[in-house]
Amino acid sequence: MTDASSDIEVLQRLYSVIESRKDEDAGESYTASLMRAGMPKMAQKLGEEAVETVIAATAGNDEQLVGESADLLYHLLVVWAASGVSPDDVWTELARREGTSGIAEKASRDK
Repeated sequence: MTDASSDIEVLQRLYSVIESRKDEDAGESYTASLMRAGMPKMAQKLGEEAVETVIAATAGNDEQLVGESADLLYHLLVVWAASGVSPDDVWTELARREGTSGIAEKASRDK
């Protein structure tokens, strides 16, 4: 198992690769093709990967769950990049919520 800092670095590096490929040839880069297709397509792909992750989890297929989770994270990072959201934005929000009950945090958003 790796330490948390190197795990975050993997996501940061993947985000950087996604950012660098946004404007490449869509015929050569899957990331660029997603960006050209627009947010509805990117969100659709994110949703598909989320469903596939849920199916793998409920089936108890750990190997498939790992693969689908990786696909889900990639597509989430694509949506972030297209929206101008950085991983640091999300890490900051997670840090803000740290130590707060999930129930209390959700209640604060419902107001």
